[in-house]
Amino acid sequence: MTRREQRWGTARMEDGGRVAYALTGSGPLLLVVPGWLSHLELGWAIPSERTFHEALSSGRTLVRYDRPGCGLSDPYDGPRTMALELATIGAVTEALGADRFDLLGWSLGAAVAAQWSATRPETVSRLVLYGGWPTGAAIGDDDSRRLLIGLLGSHWGLGSDLLTDLFAPDTDAGTRRALAQYQRAASSADTAVALLRLAYDLDVRSALARIVAPTLVLHRRGDRAAPVAQGRMLAAAIPGAALIELEGRSHLPAVGDAEAVVDRIRRFLGLPRLRRAVPTSLTPRQTEVAALVAEGLTNREVAERLGISERSAESHLERIRLRLGFRSRAQVAAWYVATGPSR
Repeated sequence: MTRREQRWGTARMEDGGRVAYALTGSGPLLLVVPGWLSHLELGWAIPSERTFHEALSSGRTLVRYDRPGCGLSDPYDGPRTMALELATIGAVTEALGADRFDLLGWSLGAAVAAQWSATRPETVSRLVLYGGWPTGAAIGDDDSRRLLIGLLGSHWGLGSDLLTDLFAPDTDAGTRRALAQYQRAASSADTAVALLRLAYDLDVRSALARIVAPTLVLHRRGDRAAPVAQGRMLAAAIPGAALIELEGRSHLPAVGDAEAVVDRIRRFLGLPRLRRAVPTSLTPRQTEVAALVAEGLTNREVAERLGISERSAESHLERIRLRLGFRSRAQVAAWYVATGPSR
């Protein structure tokens, strides 16, 4: 599978705020409505997330964006509403000049994508909903929701750790730490709380019957953040929707058996199955070099620290860049810091 680079763009909201978006691949548009939090640049440095999005970019122009107040988009401290979510999609698609596209929404983004598809049916060719729910009130009980919101507001670090354990139980502890750090870098605690409240408040049940686009609903049977019963309810309420239940417990689509998620989406979109992605793990020596690059050492300093020649240090760095699909030392350093490999 070909390594891809992100192409950047900016959309303008009615209040003048800028929304950052990134494009990868080529072909008809596939717009991704993000889940809870996102950061286009830092997410690209996490191997599992990058591989997942690269796989969806083969045969499609994948469009991802950071909603207001998240990632690379401008700060936003106004109310979090469905209207704002829909306006964000509208701003991004207007900036792209996109009249019709495929739409993928996951988690919180699934409810938003469903509402957009019901409100603007002429724009959606095919709809994919992953890990979603028709009403946020069905996610947990009142006590658990209050507890989680309170924890996020009072201790963003501990709250993000807890949510990461909930979202990605099928991955190792190091990756969960990296994902928790990623969430904290993607937004402030106030934004995280406001978006979680929005997820609990959204109710799209009345809109589902108006969706006319061919729809695929994907849900992992053991999803701990959004019970599979919610996916079944989504599929049952959307005319003609197909439901596929996948194995696994992780709520994040790029974690766990992400290949199964990609395969189902690509098949639904009429795209061929991909060969297995190029591995992104490094050898022990390459990991040592990446760690020293992240410390800011030059090739000569890396060589001195490891007792190798400067030429060998340069070769190791070049192999790291090729394996990870990066073009600069800065990207290698960002990847190492974001993923937190064992030292």
